[in-house]
Amino acid sequence: MMVKQELQAGSAADANKVLQTEPAADTIEEQKQSLSGAAVGEQEPFTVGEAAEEGQEQFPAGEAAEEQEQFSAGEAAEEQEQFQVSEAMAGTRLDRILAKRFSDVSRSYLQRLIRDGHVLLNQKAAKAGAKPSAGDTVEFFFPEMQELQVEPEPIPLDILYEDEDLLVINKPKGMVIHPAPGHYSGTLVNALMYHCRDSLSGINGVLRPGIVHRIDQNTTGSLLVCKNDAAHQAIAEQLRVHSVTRTYRAIVHGRLSEDGTVHTTIGRHPLRRMEMSVNVPNGRDAVTHYHILEQFDRFTYIECRLETGRTHQIRVHMKSIGHPVLGDDLYGPSKCPFPGLQGQTLHAMTIGFIHPSSGKYVEVSAPLPVYFEELLRRLRG
Repeated sequence: MMVKQELQAGSAADANKVLQTEPAADTIEEQKQSLSGAAVGEQEPFTVGEAAEEGQEQFPAGEAAEEQEQFSAGEAAEEQEQFQVSEAMAGTRLDRILAKRFSDVSRSYLQRLIRDGHVLLNQKAAKAGAKPSAGDTVEFFFPEMQELQVEPEPIPLDILYEDEDLLVINKPKGMVIHPAPGHYSGTLVNALMYHCRDSLSGINGVLRPGIVHRIDQNTTGSLLVCKNDAAHQAIAEQLRVHSVTRTYRAIVHGRLSEDGTVHTTIGRHPLRRMEMSVNVPNGRDAVTHYHILEQFDRFTYIECRLETGRTHQIRVHMKSIGHPVLGDDLYGPSKCPFPGLQGQTLHAMTIGFIHPSSGKYVEVSAPLPVYFEELLRRLRG
């Protein structure tokens, strides 16, 4: 027998519902077995210093740091990237080109790096206002970063669910998860430190207290935060074996004709470090299921469910089948058909997990953000 109980979810709207279910004995066994099998999750295990993102990426303690983030504190100074300016970006200010390429770093920080000589244009020191031509070579040197001092900040949080072990946040578009060069304040971690005070897990260090997984800066929706190390370890294990329920909503380019599954490997792009790509050497297995919710003339509204959680998984997989996520400035078309749209139209709708203390299944949903609803209204005409 399944006992269901609806809970009021913090500051969320009435549309946000938390379903807390106490499984019968055989269902509990099924949940335990699921920890070694099938899965949904848009994230990938992460330790201190490891990279982040898809949609999302998990950060359990003890996992090898295989995909380090470009601008994590303390990274070595020798890191460098070189690329050629495309036809689409020709004539664009250099600082804008870099801001598009390194979307997790603020433009003001990139401008400072240009002024400090960390960027070369055709092997000469560049200026932020330079407008390269197609084929020009840009070299970007990643400076060694110093450890940041994280301070609490009274930033409002949309809390969907909270108890003594964890909370689920409805992350807004544009919010960075943790402090890093170019984003020293205004991050989710700054807000959490103010809200939770000393009640955050410490497994991922001083820069990422409470953070067990993350979603991209311009991805919105449900994000799980742990208040103590025991909860962190329990959730991290569920993330590691992909037993966390996770569904996303997205609007993609083109008209999909039927539901489907994308099954490839995903790994770091061999030339463009900020990008991931399918079927590259040393890529990791990745499976995305997508379901059509609504079709429009030139776009499709879909729900995605993941069996694995690789960096940028939904964004990379949808691009690989010719249907990139609308607004994606890394994997989508160079010109967005909706001017002013800030990044990918991707929303972490639902997250479900076994509660680390009660053993009950908890599922939390975040309503679509206003911009997403408005886009749907415009597409429906």
